[in-house]
Amino acid sequence: MFNSIFDSTTTGLSITTALIAAGVALALGLVLAITHMKTSHTTKGFLTTLATLPLLVMAVMIMINGNLGTSIAILGAFSLVRFRSIEGDAKELLSIFFAMMIGLACGMGHVLFAVVMTAIAVLAIILFSYTHFLEPNKKNRVLKIVVPEDLDYEEVFDEILKKYCSKAELVRMKTMNMGSLYKLTYDVTMKHGVKEKEFLDEIRVKNCNLKVLLSHPCLEEEI
Repeated sequence: MFNSIFDSTTTGLSITTALIAAGVALALGLVLAITHMKTSHTTKGFLTTLATLPLLVMAVMIMINGNLGTSIAILGAFSLVRFRSIEGDAKELLSIFFAMMIGLACGMGHVLFAVVMTAIAVLAIILFSYTHFLEPNKKNRVLKIVVPEDLDYEEVFDEILKKYCSKAELVRMKTMNMGSLYKLTYDVTMKHGVKEKEFLDEIRVKNCNLKVLLSHPCLEEEI
């Protein structure tokens, strides 16, 4: 079913077959770019890259006569160039490998396989992006509190945490300012309907109005 459109009995590649593979690679690259645009915050430059990368990968595959090991080594190096200078998120990395898969399949003549896999992957990306499936708990927070060294921090915040949080765990302690301050880091799960401002205000009363930070787990903010 997923046979290659390239004729292995001939030594050369016909123009018609090459154009079919190139057209499919470009079309699937556009589908990938549109999917990434609809499900992520991105730039026109990156979308242009996604749209044309499968065609480039296909051309490299044809130039090296379908040697899969060599093509993966070369194109793997190509895909890492962007991430050496600009930090990419997980979705961008996924899209890069997605584009490489399309190009590799088209470069070996398996255009039907590329179409089917692209359709499945696009449906999966849309499903995961627009539904709550695989979505972490939105009430999970990281709480960071700065306290003076003479404060008994082990119990002073217990009542406040029980009042506003369904779960609270002290995961890290760190000294600051030559040991005159401590920074406490908690993993907390906020109760439904609580006001975070009131929560922070009560903590500030207990920690002598020093710095307090409440953030999402994915944000590595420091105080």
